[in-house]
Amino acid sequence: MKKRYFFLVVFLIIRSDAVFAESWTASVDASVMVTQNAYTENWVGGEIGSMSWIVLSNSLAEKQLHPKVHTRNTLKLQFGQNHMQDKETKDWGKPIKSNDLIDFESVFRFSLGGYVDPFASSRIEPQFLDKRDSLKDRYINPLTLTESLGIAKVLVKEEKCDWTARLGAGFREHINRARLDAKTGKHKTKVSADSGLVFVNEFATPLAQERISLTCKLIVFQTLFYSESDELKSLPGENYWKFPDIEWENIFSASITQYLMVNLYTQFLYDKEIDRAGRFKQTLSLGVAYKLL
Repeated sequence: MKKRYFFLVVFLIIRSDAVFAESWTASVDASVMVTQNAYTENWVGGEIGSMSWIVLSNSLAEKQLHPKVHTRNTLKLQFGQNHMQDKETKDWGKPIKSNDLIDFESVFRFSLGGYVDPFASSRIEPQFLDKRDSLKDRYINPLTLTESLGIAKVLVKEEKCDWTARLGAGFREHINRARLDAKTGKHKTKVSADSGLVFVNEFATPLAQERISLTCKLIVFQTLFYSESDELKSLPGENYWKFPDIEWENIFSASITQYLMVNLYTQFLYDKEIDRAGRFKQTLSLGVAYKLL
């Protein structure tokens, strides 16, 4: 496990150096939104004060490393909190996390002159802060690592519009550090793994004279092997892991002025092991934005 983390850190350092090389095609935008209201102790009417803030960033870096080798790297970051006043005392409570996302993926596509291209990809998905355990805050947790190999097809490739589909074999490792064991009362790291088929469809295009951009990504992971399957035998939902996991996200970004941006992020998740119904997340932000590249 330590070796795996070491190689992962080295990989991210190498990729971060390359992202800012002059020969790369790169874009980085960030936005911040803050809302706040407060009331004194003698205020009547039932209202309570609150403050919420969120920081969002979307980055892209790609390059033709060789006539036959192309790399594309994406990084999505989100973090936000809500602060609320007590209804009676008007004292401010502890902040509650409202958004938390780290999603970095690097894809290498090899153009060999065929109808489709081989590809290899690596993806890391942790959270900044895990507060599910009331006794212990865990940072960069839980963590999902995904590696996949297969074939890719560029359906559309223009100056601003890009549409690519990938199909291959995928391996995922789920790491939950310092997890509280209900039986022993101790914190232990839990690691599980699954593998199967993965389908990825990515689409990006400008809209409305390029002041609005749309980015869509659909991922379907069909698990064929699960390391915890034996432990689930004879339990309710023992075969839920066999159902496909679906992740569909959309990002609308609109530049109102040079430094004012509207960002709408939607995400649909389906994982029957977590919930038999789909889960939906929507984040709408209007705030100060700045394009770094």
